[in-house]
Amino acid sequence: MADCGFDPKIGKKFWIQLSQVYKSLYLKILWYKVSLPEGWTSEKFYVSIITIAMRQKIIVGNWKMHGSCSFARSLMQDLLQGGSESVSAEMVVCPPAVYLQYVSEMIADSNLISLGAQNASEHPSGAYTGEISASMLKELGCRYVITGHSERRQYYGEADAEVARKSLAVSNQGMVPIACVGETLTERQNHQARAVVERQLDAVLNLFPADRLEKFAVAYEPVWAIGTGQVATPDQAQEVHEWIRLRLSEKNSESAQRCPILYGGSVNGANAASILAKSDIDGCLIGGASLKSDEFLKIYNEAGWRKFI
Repeated sequence: MADCGFDPKIGKKFWIQLSQVYKSLYLKILWYKVSLPEGWTSEKFYVSIITIAMRQKIIVGNWKMHGSCSFARSLMQDLLQGGSESVSAEMVVCPPAVYLQYVSEMIADSNLISLGAQNASEHPSGAYTGEISASMLKELGCRYVITGHSERRQYYGEADAEVARKSLAVSNQGMVPIACVGETLTERQNHQARAVVERQLDAVLNLFPADRLEKFAVAYEPVWAIGTGQVATPDQAQEVHEWIRLRLSEKNSESAQRCPILYGGSVNGANAASILAKSDIDGCLIGGASLKSDEFLKIYNEAGWRKFI
């Protein structure tokens, strides 16, 4: 089988689900007599199905400007004790920058949790008071960096071009940028959601090397659902994720199938399962729920096995 670039430590339950997915999709192809895309062989189709099924779920906790040393210690202890390396999902925490070193030291001897940052400068170094470069974050052990979060765009005026430069700076240091995109309520009501998301995404893709898409992540966060208690329905979220996957495919069709697309917007333990069940939703960017260990672990465990609708 072709190397899909994934961790082979996957349990029996996963393979049972994968076989069910494969059978379901293959039967649909036969039933509806859908033709394969031009140039596709049956082998490429099968590998594509497996690649989609094997995209590892990623659950990212964005602490925003919350916490203290004692809070970080307590939360991380809970996560380290409550998580399991046998779960197929990846857990990521993004504490405020002042706690990155502290958290990094706490997880140094564990393979359970990855470290992420909430922001990075577009500049490699220089006289930029208050900024933190991507190389500094890399040195602290960060694997992921959130770029272009809606709060950065709204409160600090980050434009699409700046988000793109930040994403590239992160990638240049070998880390994975989580580029955030999403529309406001007014834009959705005016049927502009797709245009807005594509504009924001295109700004990054136009600057981002096509051969790095496998080390690139997108987070769709409808602005109207962040911290409001409102959540896009699973079907609404899946629709936008499909648009994003299609746009990525235009940049690099094979890498697009491996690129994780996360959903963010008032995700909690009660609604995570229905959201994560969608085929193009590869994880979640969690805000408030990431500050509660039991809630965050519930979401993480829901992501542990691939589910499809």
